Parts: sequence; structure tokens; C-alpha cells
Amino acid sequence: MSRERLKIDTRLVQTERCSGDTHRAVCTPIYQTATFEQESALDFSAYDYSRSGNPTRTVLEQQLAELEHGTRAFAFASGLAAITAVTRLLEPGDEILAVDDVYGGTCRLFSRILSRSKISVRYVRGTSAEDFAPHLSSNTRLIHIETPTNPLLRVVDIAGLAKLAHDHGALLCVDNTMLSPYLQNPLDLGADIVVHSATKALCGHSDVIAGAVVVRNTELAEALYLIQNGEGAGLSPFDSYLLLRGIKTLGIRLDRQQENSAQIAAFLQGHPVVRKIYYPSLLDKRNFAIHLRQARGNGAVVSFETGSLEASRQLVESLKLFPITVSFGGLQSSVSLPGRMSHASVPDHVAAKRQLPVDLIRLSVGIEDADDLIADLEQALAAVETVTELRASAG
Repeated sequence: MSRERLKIDTRLVQTERCSGDTHRAVCTPIYQTATFEQESALDFSAYDYSRSGNPTRTVLEQQLAELEHGTRAFAFASGLAAITAVTRLLEPGDEILAVDDVYGGTCRLFSRILSRSKISVRYVRGTSAEDFAPHLSSNTRLIHIETPTNPLLRVVDIAGLAKLAHDHGALLCVDNTMLSPYLQNPLDLGADIVVHSATKALCGHSDVIAGAVVVRNTELAEALYLIQNGEGAGLSPFDSYLLLRGIKTLGIRLDRQQENSAQIAAFLQGHPVVRKIYYPSLLDKRNFAIHLRQARGNGAVVSFETGSLEASRQLVESLKLFPITVSFGGLQSSVSLPGRMSHASVPDHVAAKRQLPVDLIRLSVGIEDADDLIADLEQALAAVETVTELRASAG
């Protein structure tokens, strides 16, 4: 049976083996070697130096390309290394238009580092082609979006922005970290490039730092391989092996995480401490309709506001089953205050326009029993209510 006819849950598990491996190992071996012996001094073999290519990483990259329906994929040492590689496709004087609700590290790269290469970045507060169109300039070469965004879970219209970008002679890059190829395939909707912080859902075990870039065409693939090899930020063999292992359980993990996140979002609705919830299925009808057209699920992140930074701090620190971490997407639940943690690196002038709520709490929902997670949230919310009532009576 051809792999193209297999469903995604099967393809996640049934990984192609290393080409040329005669031992038929069920798990891809870790080729933990810096260099490879060559058959002659004049002709190179398939592999010569692990920066340029490694059999373990090759299997991973083939798997990523297949899952995202791309021509070729590239595994990098981190999600930011992957995004940096994409920016290397640009020339001095070029411009990036980015959705304003992006990961803090991406914003730091765009706002504080790219300027040294004379590449400008402007942020758009919007989610549609109509929102972005007025901001295009003759220098715009790349539109960069996340959908759902991090941490406000806004849904951005991939197909609409792909058409806008192509009509303008620009590329569309979609950060698909939040949903992964299990729930969304931006290349099928017209995007040119997909990036991942593979540390998150793709790995799922919080034990690997990794990134990925997947492209639609061979021209982009050749350009990105030159960057990956020339700058040396490719993923190590051992981390490639761990990421391959994590991808095998992506489907069953996300199915359980989504079931839990839906129950948690429903629990948070209407609670007196919770002022506003951010979750795809709770969007207005227009934006949720866009989400349904381009995605197959809501993901495993729920964000909400309490109305004050102090209440949010108390709530987060009262949780027992949600350790406070800066990441998301792992099989263990976690919690963060993005404004003070993962997005604290956003430059002040960008943060002022972005208006990220200082009291925003981001829950990364894991595979634990939903009843236990909700009970933990309930006791933490009750603790905040008690403190608020005591202060009101004392005042």
C-alpha cells in the first residue's frame, strides 16, 4: 500500500527506515557520528559530515515533509533557528509583515536582530487579507503569521493571506506550532513555508529543543539547504531520534489533550474570577468559520484573563498539577503568565501597540485526567476568590 493512501495516524507511526540500513531496525538508529568514511578521495558518498547531513536527521526531515505535504523539510536546533533560517531568504531593504500576536522570541528576532541586516519588520493588528492589504509596501517580501496565534489564540486566514502575498510577489510563512500537521496543513492552503517549534506538540515530552521548516517547492528547498548547511544550525542526531520518537504519539496525545482542553474551557466559562477566555471554538462565528475551514481541531492551549495581574499571579502559584513553565504543547499540563514570561522579550514600543493583557494566563493542557485538572483549577480559583473577599472586607 502506498504511503499517500495511508491516514495520518498510520503515517505518524510507520516511519520510513534509513535508506541503506541493512539491519532492518524497527526504530531509526542514532547515527551519532561527526563524519563518515568516504569510498574515494574524489567522490563523496551520500553522507560526509553530520552538519551537512545525517541519516537519522534525514528520516526525521522526510517524515516532517510528508506530514506537512511539502517538498522538503529541514530540522534545526530550535524553533527560533528555523525562523531565522527563513529570514535569511531575504535581502537588505526587504520587509516582513507579521501578525502582531506572535511568540515573544520571534518578536525579539524580528525587532532587535534583523534590523542589523537592514531588514525591516512591521506588525499588523489583524487576521485577514483585508487587514494586511493596506500595510503592504513595495519592499514587502514575506508575510509571517501564526494561527492560532500565541498566546491570544486568534485565527488568521491562511488561504486569504496566501493569495494576497502571491499577488504582491511575496511569500507566506505560517508558524504551525500551535496545531501541528496533525490538525492543520498550511501548505495545502497556499502557504509557501511552514515553521515549527518542534519542542512543543511535535516532540510532546519536553525533552528536546528543536525546530523545523517545510517548503512547497524545490527552489526554496535548495536555498534553505544552503542556509542550514552553511550556518550549521541543523538538529543533532540524538535530538532527531528523540523527536522521531515523540512524533509517533502525536495523534493520540493531541486527541486526549483536545478533549481535556475543551472541558477546561467549558469549566472556565462563567466562573466569577474569569473575565475573558481565549479558545478557538469560543471565537465569533466569522472567525470560527475560518478556523473550521483550515484546521481539524482546537489544539491544547486555553488562555484567559482574571482582571488583575495580582489575581493571575495568585491563581498560577496556587495550582498543583500545572507547573509554571515558559513552554507549551507537552503531555504534562503547565501554566504561564506570557506577559511576564514567554513574551517578556517583546520590545516596549511593540508591546504598547500590541496591548497584550498583563493578567493573561496561558494553560497548556496535557493528557492527565480532566477531572483532576479541573479540580486543581477549581481550588486555585477559589483561593483567589477568598483572598479578594478578605481584602474587600478589610478595606
